[in-house]
Amino acid sequence: MDFEKLSGLGIGTWGIGEDPKKKKDEIAAIRYGLDNGLNIIDTAEMYGDGKSEKLIGEAIRDYDRYQLFLISKFYPYHATPELERKSLEASLERLGTDYLDLYLLHWRGNHRLSDTIRGLQALQKEGSIRHWGVSNFDTSDMKELFGVPGGTECFANEDLYNIKERGTEFDLQDWQKDHGVSFIGYSPFNSGAGDTIRITQNLKIVARDHGVTPHQIMLAWTLRNGNVLAIPKSSSIKHMKENIAAQEIKLTDDELRLINSDFPIPTEKTPLAVI
Repeated sequence: MDFEKLSGLGIGTWGIGEDPKKKKDEIAAIRYGLDNGLNIIDTAEMYGDGKSEKLIGEAIRDYDRYQLFLISKFYPYHATPELERKSLEASLERLGTDYLDLYLLHWRGNHRLSDTIRGLQALQKEGSIRHWGVSNFDTSDMKELFGVPGGTECFANEDLYNIKERGTEFDLQDWQKDHGVSFIGYSPFNSGAGDTIRITQNLKIVARDHGVTPHQIMLAWTLRNGNVLAIPKSSSIKHMKENIAAQEIKLTDDELRLINSDFPIPTEKTPLAVI
């Protein structure tokens, strides 16, 4: 895989590792994904106050670290050089590794972006992180970031993106593409148990025609252009299998028009959607 393009499907881990009763199934799901072509795992120090990272560390223990692309995030109130380092050290210990492939500022806070970047550049120079980026940044935030010394080194921005929340299509995704910043879309099924996006008749029709579930169509839609890394959570092997299979679904122009009729393409700028 060409890691530097970050295009395809990853493993999301929000909410994973918090219930000991689910630990065995969650580890099995992650390992199934890794054994079947996935190698990007997304997590954060916020997820279960480190429990997600700890579970991932256990899940990947016997895998070749150099074949994995690990992403984690730090709190905005840890966005100074000293606190970034402490957060990273704690994350690395929980994950059982000595470096991250990508380290993200989880969302904007009160610390100066120049300080945040300076700390990330130091960690990158030392080899503790390969790349750095941001999360929950809108176009104006990205433009501001690019105006700060070192800001153009930003590797990726991770935002909410699914058929219901398409606001980033209006200008942000194109801006990032034009400026060489990878786009990561989190929560392709939205929040909760994946039941907050209405299953329309058109979604059912498209799913029936492909012999898959509506949620697989949602994921295939997110992956349709090949320029978004989608990171759905999969806490069971069954769901992981469905997510992996969704990569093979090719939606036709007519099917995309059906979906657009229920979930329209944005025609104006809207506030950035965040979960």
